[in-house]
Amino acid sequence: MEKRDAIRASRRLIRAARAGSLGTSDGGQPFVSLVTPATTTDLHVLLLLSDLSPHTQHLKADPRCAILMAPETQDANPQMMPRVTLTGRAHTTADAALKARYLALHPYARLYADFSDFHLWLLAINKASYVGGFAQAARLTKAELLPDPDAVAAIARAEASIIAHCNTDHPDALRRIAGGQGDWQMVAVDVDGCDLAQGEHVRRICWSAPVSDAAGVRRELVALSMTGA
Repeated sequence: MEKRDAIRASRRLIRAARAGSLGTSDGGQPFVSLVTPATTTDLHVLLLLSDLSPHTQHLKADPRCAILMAPETQDANPQMMPRVTLTGRAHTTADAALKARYLALHPYARLYADFSDFHLWLLAINKASYVGGFAQAARLTKAELLPDPDAVAAIARAEASIIAHCNTDHPDALRRIAGGQGDWQMVAVDVDGCDLAQGEHVRRICWSAPVSDAAGVRRELVALSMTGA
């Protein structure tokens, strides 16, 4: 498959993933556990982990790890579904903005996020392996996968104002974009899309293509409000 298609599909899958399989090393013995990832604006992976969990102890001893992300599927052959494996190193972070972003995408985690044994971890991506189905695979470097840093910075600077404007002035448009009933709130924006929340349910909305500034976000939202996601 074309590498640019694999990059775009990988980023969409990573941004939308709300569960994944984390691979760590238990003294050389591979260990896999269920985790609930989110992403930073520049696509690295955020995890809220308890010190009491085995995988956390593994990461403290050896920060090298991998995470497999795949969407839910009803297909009779799971091998036909897309998936991406990310490898890199993980470390704890006390960045309040990153914690707020994680909780925006996993609002139920507020129940235990401030427990003394829970800490936010950042998995810095090094490489990725994407499989889109039969005979559709690509290996991606960090430089190929991660979004343009200037675009990331531009959207990050505008994110708060975009969210406030949409939630205050365009609730009907957000409802149409979410494709659901009731009130939806925008909780995050990045170069690849945005996230809308209704209570503890969060829905990922993808742009038609990555954007580079606030004007690009506006164009995508206008188009989506007319056609729906």
